Amino acid sequence: MAPGILQPPRLPDIDPGWAEQLRHEFNAPYFADLKHFLLEERAVHTVFPKGGDILRAFQQPPFHRVRVVILGQDPYHGPGQAHGLCFSVPAGVEPPPSLRNIIKEIQRSTDATASGNGDLGGWAEQGVLLLNATLTVRAGEAGSHQGHGWERFTDAAITALSRERNGLVFMLWGRHAQAKEPLIDAEKHYILKAPHPSPLSAHRGFIGCGHFSQANEILQALGGAPINWST
Repeated sequence: MAPGILQPPRLPDIDPGWAEQLRHEFNAPYFADLKHFLLEERAVHTVFPKGGDILRAFQQPPFHRVRVVILGQDPYHGPGQAHGLCFSVPAGVEPPPSLRNIIKEIQRSTDATASGNGDLGGWAEQGVLLLNATLTVRAGEAGSHQGHGWERFTDAAITALSRERNGLVFMLWGRHAQAKEPLIDAEKHYILKAPHPSPLSAHRGFIGCGHFSQANEILQALGGAPINWST
């Protein structure tokens, strides 16, 4: 590159389709502030997930292969749990209570099998976006990174999907996820709503919601393959 010509800002290592859709966000002043906040946090606290997993949801599935969107709130804040996909934990880690209820509903409503593995990466490979509204958290402090910019970033991702894609299935579990409904064009997409799978609310309608079988019915009606929800 010739002297005096500035290189464009380097984008994170994510799917090129996502990088293009989120380029403006990565270059926005608020995102620079967010990165500065994370550097300060990591200097004095343990932050989950590790750096390479923070944007994992934007690595798989690629933007143009997303078929289903599941929205979470924060990463898990316990050691070894968070790895960049909402509700998911690495293989070999005991599924937390909300994930156990998700697995229970899958077993109730589909033919999928459950192995006790809480790693949902196989869903992402099939086109399921597992996106938290806030992508980092301080160890042991749920919600500690809310209000520092992540919500603006992930709202932009949801808005891009709604605008650029058609026929996606959005699963909105609980009040926090359902607050994102105005970002989604209901004339172009399918919105499934239920209480959160947390033990505090799962009995109020998450168990029995049938979202996993409903999503597959929608995908097949659109001419696509169903999701294998086995874990």
